[in-house]
Amino acid sequence: MSAVLDDMDSRAGSTTSLLRTVVGLYMREAGGWMATKDIVALMEALGTSGTVTRTALGRLRKKDVLVPDTRSGLAGFTLTPGAASMLARGDRRIFTPRTMAPTDPWCLVSFSIPETERDKRHQLRRRLYWIGCGTVAAGLWICPDTLRGEVEEILADLQLRSMATIFVTQPPLPGGGLKETAAKWWDLDALAQLHRDFIREHSSAVDSPNGTAGAGPSAEAFATYVRSIDRWRIIPYLDPGLPASFLPDDWPGIDAAGLFSKIVELYAVPSAEFVGNLVGVSVT
Repeated sequence: MSAVLDDMDSRAGSTTSLLRTVVGLYMREAGGWMATKDIVALMEALGTSGTVTRTALGRLRKKDVLVPDTRSGLAGFTLTPGAASMLARGDRRIFTPRTMAPTDPWCLVSFSIPETERDKRHQLRRRLYWIGCGTVAAGLWICPDTLRGEVEEILADLQLRSMATIFVTQPPLPGGGLKETAAKWWDLDALAQLHRDFIREHSSAVDSPNGTAGAGPSAEAFATYVRSIDRWRIIPYLDPGLPASFLPDDWPGIDAAGLFSKIVELYAVPSAEFVGNLVGVSVT
């Protein structure tokens, strides 16, 4: 799980982040292995040189995402088992953004961790933040109950399950208004900015001639799709999909999700066809 979080720290649009996105989108569909030369060629379609790509491959090796694997005399890479599981979870988040109904249950995570374990306490808070949990108090976090399984995984991974209690509850009843309280538990301003940035940077994908007429398999379609996924994929982790009653009236999340769905509709297939033509394996 640490590899997942470390990778999220990679700046969207950076070589390491884009490489992670390419690997996540296409390596499994290509049979779980890709030749280094094909990875380099795909990254060149994104404007990255082979030297820089090889450096980024080294970073993903250190993060335990990829392992070298030579097949038929060709140098290449496969995913680690942990990375494959992480990517499967990411697929569900990225392509099926969640939205809570007003009556859906919540998960509360209460923990008390001694000072001798302060490093684990820091990691726990960091990881809970990265899956979209909100902070009610230092030792009390909240998230949709749909995330309870991931909370359990984090606690088990850090060997902190015995120091935490999980409650499944009805919607909270704060002393103030729901919108004001949610803004204290989550950084809604930062989340809204992520949505607005996505809209600003990628709306041209559906307004362009390719976007309106339908893109064909090309390096341009591939680059458009990968860059939009790379920018979007962090958002469904940080945004818990709060009910409308918790959100500002001008919340941009619905528009951003609609734009993302349209980009997937227009570019997923031609991008996959471009990759399949390059690596010689169907990835659709």
